[in-house]
Amino acid sequence: MTPDLQIPDAVQNLTPFQALMIPVALVGAVFLSLGAQFQSRGVQRVEARLGQQSKGLSVRHVLALLGSGNWVLGTIMLGAAIVLQLVSITYAPLIVVQPLGAVALVVTTWFSSRSTGVPLGTQARRAVWTCIGGVGLFVLIAALYGRESPIGRGQLITVLVVLAVVLTLVVISFRLVAKRRNALYYIIGAGILYGFVATLAKVTLNRIVNGTFDWVTAFAIVGVVVASAVGAYFVQNAYSSGSADLVIAGLTVVDPIVAVGIGVIVLDEAAGAPVGAGIGFLVAGAIAITGVFLLAKHHPDSRR
Repeated sequence: MTPDLQIPDAVQNLTPFQALMIPVALVGAVFLSLGAQFQSRGVQRVEARLGQQSKGLSVRHVLALLGSGNWVLGTIMLGAAIVLQLVSITYAPLIVVQPLGAVALVVTTWFSSRSTGVPLGTQARRAVWTCIGGVGLFVLIAALYGRESPIGRGQLITVLVVLAVVLTLVVISFRLVAKRRNALYYIIGAGILYGFVATLAKVTLNRIVNGTFDWVTAFAIVGVVVASAVGAYFVQNAYSSGSADLVIAGLTVVDPIVAVGIGVIVLDEAAGAPVGAGIGFLVAGAIAITGVFLLAKHHPDSRR
């Protein structure tokens, strides 16, 4: 088997079929938004019945979620979102379609405000648009200077090693931070893990499509499963200690930044880009993350 993975054309040479993946990703973002809303309601109702835990959701709480209609419906919607995302990243460049999940933040905030009757307020709305503006700038720079190139086995191994380090740090930090019920901790942790999931899923699916499946790809699948499971647990805890709007804001900001960051640093997807592009990445990322912190501060749920 060939050790290297052949990936589609560069970003600026999208084929019509690859361009079709953009609306697919956008529909997936809508399902992501609605799924987050229903899962959040499910978690809150289970905790209202069983009580909140000081160190994350217990096994009893997790099992109770399986009997929550809202949570199950949200999970089905998130499953649909994942399927659409996998389709889009399989046939289109990751740096183009992955950040489109930011659309979910707009849908989530609108849906949440309508369903609760509680307006976001000027500062919270400004925070939302700060998130979206930062992600949009990040995507623009990535689309201008991003290049897809064959991914070698060594690069994939590097990503897996970094993921193993991240998982170790997550487990250690969880024991220290979980008792504080910090929503941002869970959101950022889940966003980082999901960034690795998106990258490894992209590589794995393309290796399968191109017939280059090998033992490293098998380890990548294991990495996807483990990171997805830990990330999903973090997301449920985030619903317990924060609003669905904040969860989606964090995930749609941190996830693409991590995924594209891996592509730039490890997979050489920005090889040959000027220094200004690197500075632009940092500025855009800082703007988007600032928006998340502002939303955490000014969201109506946080103020209450």
